[in-house]
Amino acid sequence: MGAWELLLIGLVILLGLGGVLVPGLPGSWLVWAAVLWWALQDPRPVSWLVLVGSTVALFLSQVVRWALPPRRLKTSGATRRMAGYAGAGALLGFFLVPVLGAIPGFLGGVYLSERLRLGRPDAARASLRTVMRAADPASWWNSSPAC
Repeated sequence: MGAWELLLIGLVILLGLGGVLVPGLPGSWLVWAAVLWWALQDPRPVSWLVLVGSTVALFLSQVVRWALPPRRLKTSGATRRMAGYAGAGALLGFFLVPVLGAIPGFLGGVYLSERLRLGRPDAARASLRTVMRAADPASWWNSSPAC
């Protein structure tokens, strides 16, 4: 593995670390993808251990993320059916556009669910905006528990 590849992997990790701080950017996924890229390009035990560690950290962060927002999402009107559509869309998007496609796939699934439920595109867009605000981690810290 050359110096340019290591530099590029480091830049992707830095971009991912910045994305952790900016709502809407898939920071943790970018860091994980860069570590995966490094482990596949430089297959040594230490690189695989770092990959396993980052995978465990990403998994735990996702578990915590899914454990926290249900109360706010339920008050926004999110249903299990919507979650199913959103999950299927995220999974499809993840494989169509590796890693980064999960976000537009998730949003597309929410929109499709609401479009089928409400019947009008403008109402589905409004509902999608409401769900996006309820699922925004930055808004969790700035809102009262009653919201």
